[in-house]
Amino acid sequence: MAENNGGIEVIHSWSAPRSLSTSLMYSFAQRDDTEVLDEPLYANFLRVTGLERPYQQELLSKLESDGNKVVREIIFGPGGKKYRFCKHLAKQLLPGLSEDLMKKGKHFILIRNPLEILPSFDKVVPPSFSELGLAGLVSIYSQLCELGKPPAIIDAAELQADPEFALRGLCEDLGIPFQDSMLKWEAGPKSFDGLWAPWWYKSVRESTCFTPNTKYPSPLPQPLYDLLEQSLPFYNMLRHRVKRRSSLPHPSLPVPANEKLLAWVGDEIVPRESARISVFDSVVQGGDAVWEGLRVYKGKIFKLEEHLDRLFDSAKALAFSNVPTRDEVKEAIFKTLIYNGMFDNAHIRLTMTRGKKVTSGMSPAFNLYGCTLIVLAEWKLPIYDNTRGITLVTAATRRNSPNNLDSKIHHNNLLNNILAKIEGNNAKADDAIMLDKDGYVSETNATNIFLVKKGGVLTPHADYCLPGVTRATVIDLVVKEQLDLQERRLSLSEFHTADEVWTTGTVGELSPVIRIDGRMVGDGRIGPVTQRLQNAYKELTEESGVSIPTYQKT
Repeated sequence: MAENNGGIEVIHSWSAPRSLSTSLMYSFAQRDDTEVLDEPLYANFLRVTGLERPYQQELLSKLESDGNKVVREIIFGPGGKKYRFCKHLAKQLLPGLSEDLMKKGKHFILIRNPLEILPSFDKVVPPSFSELGLAGLVSIYSQLCELGKPPAIIDAAELQADPEFALRGLCEDLGIPFQDSMLKWEAGPKSFDGLWAPWWYKSVRESTCFTPNTKYPSPLPQPLYDLLEQSLPFYNMLRHRVKRRSSLPHPSLPVPANEKLLAWVGDEIVPRESARISVFDSVVQGGDAVWEGLRVYKGKIFKLEEHLDRLFDSAKALAFSNVPTRDEVKEAIFKTLIYNGMFDNAHIRLTMTRGKKVTSGMSPAFNLYGCTLIVLAEWKLPIYDNTRGITLVTAATRRNSPNNLDSKIHHNNLLNNILAKIEGNNAKADDAIMLDKDGYVSETNATNIFLVKKGGVLTPHADYCLPGVTRATVIDLVVKEQLDLQERRLSLSEFHTADEVWTTGTVGELSPVIRIDGRMVGDGRIGPVTQRLQNAYKELTEESGVSIPTYQKT
């Protein structure tokens, strides 16, 4: 990639101050094929901005301050080695500089958490948002992406934790060979140090390698809290784009398209990686929230009103205050779906928490901010294999009794369901049947359950289980299909000897069960009553539901 007369390949390092950029420059200087330049655009930066520095006059008198001349004759000038490493600060990329600066060479971005920078920042320059330079780094990242040259990003924490691992990864990203010499350097001033080094480089000049970060940090000065709050989003935006090289694999998503989601949190739409709630929120403090699952079919939300009825009933049962109105919740749902372009094959996890607290603790008296609304929409087909059937095992974990926690409240305290699901996972089953305190079948860890015996349909009373919206829909369909229906206590052996079994839930629809506790259900195939109700349910989803505004049929 020889891009100038000397045939030298330029490597641009972009960073903010106090981000180990000088240590990284020292590291690259140890290579036998690399020469380094220490902030070649610094003089141009001071000339254009007029900012004062203790060394300003000396710098402007000794260094070239014409930025385009620097780019043309110094950064991309002839050289005697294969590579030229240029250490740049983001704030030094000023308007008017030659486009060659960004278009030529290899670029990478070095970031560091501002929480680690701020406590010691003001030794020479008072800290400010512009001086921290994180917004500038985001701008540089965007510019390079627009040029089709998305830069590698490395976090200073990686260099401190495992220098060799981090440097090998960076060299791999840059397409250059790693050299062991990069791991150490001699202490003391360097011939290539900028003349500002006596003001800034004292500690790095005393170093001989990358050293681990101190175990315990310095306190953050309280006057810098606002500056930290302003800067962290920019740092986090870049940190999320650091290539994962840890021993733990970066998990792939079941549906890759869900990587680019927009979610509703509180009162706004945010990207997936920014979809967070406060550590003071009640759902974090005590699982204090209610939720619903909704499914979208061809521009319509199925059973939206019924789900909202249950959401508001659950919130009232838990004595939530300052609850959003029904119209506000609907508007949040519609906007989330429209922004995501989700009009079919989508599932919504709708959550309403009691809200944020003024201080940690269980008392709802601390909840003075109103409820937190979360609308998480994902591309998601039914999660079970409804054409071949699923398997169940019986869990030892019991379903909640109304004496303890009424299952008619669709709450977020789901630990007993999760424990049952763990039992199902350990048994390699799709889900687990949960029994009530007397040993009768209640539901599975995630769905309601039905059986067929001699043509009649039976399902447990909704006393120890959630009275599901899909359950109620299927009960209506059973009646409409003129099938005999009974709601009563059902023992486990009745499910073991049933002709057909299925489960119901928004995310899974009607899922045939072909095996329970190792016993084949019926002849091990989907039964005729199950198929009949599956077809009726499918027809219902196609003809009913609340339309999403602006959706146009294609």
